[in-house]
Amino acid sequence: MSDLTGRTFLVTGANTGIGKETVRGLAGRGARVVLAGRSEEKTRAAMKEIADDTGNTDLDHLPLDLGDLGSVRTAAETFLAGGEPLHVLINNAGLAGSRGMTASGFELAFGTNHVGPFLFTELLRDHIVASGPGRIVNVASTGHYRAKGIDWEAVRRTTVTRTAFDEYCVSKLANVLHAQELGRRLEGTGVTTYSLHPGTIASDVWRAVPFGLRQVMTLFMQSTEQGARTSLYCATSPELAGHTGRYYDNQREKTPSEVATPELAAELWRRSEEWVSAYVR
Repeated sequence: MSDLTGRTFLVTGANTGIGKETVRGLAGRGARVVLAGRSEEKTRAAMKEIADDTGNTDLDHLPLDLGDLGSVRTAAETFLAGGEPLHVLINNAGLAGSRGMTASGFELAFGTNHVGPFLFTELLRDHIVASGPGRIVNVASTGHYRAKGIDWEAVRRTTVTRTAFDEYCVSKLANVLHAQELGRRLEGTGVTTYSLHPGTIASDVWRAVPFGLRQVMTLFMQSTEQGARTSLYCATSPELAGHTGRYYDNQREKTPSEVATPELAAELWRRSEEWVSAYVR
């Protein structure tokens, strides 16, 4: 799609890194884009930069803290109250290298990277269907291949590993599984789903890694502009319109981890519904 005029996109984690470059790519093609994130100051600054760069001022900010399920529900309600359509949701926001728990009681990476986006998607998906045809895109990671499965007790406890990388990989496996099961559930509605690896990108996702180590790491990483390419491909490419639930890397379909089975996807969905049930009633 070279022209996205008349299409509304919502991008989480949109004021920095891959998310900001994704918004820039969409805005440059005429889309209306809602930037969801915690910091209004940083988001307004990103919006001004993108508007100056593209000439597109049809940008808006939506307050959202994915680690706080109350904030997730409020954000969804705020968007829906505006009455505008939503054609594409890009679950881009994520963190790595941070240890702890979310405000809603989940291991920090798992709660921020999966549970919050799961609830946000659930609260918006009927509206996306009604606005369709539409797409839901999960930014995952090649790190999901490292995960051996999901320890259902561990995701409700604080981070155990020193680097938090193992927990991050589990959360990225959850992103892949979520897209798979959501694609199955939305089959025939006109809404398709995708998960993807953006590349190893020098983005703000590594903000919790100690400064010196982060500086060395990013020397060997790709730019955020390169990282946005597969997100834009999954969100807009006409050739993917007939595909759903699949995983992409470098703008090509790729077989996900052998752990990413339909059975595990269904179990994750069941548990995720239970975890967020108080926020969808």
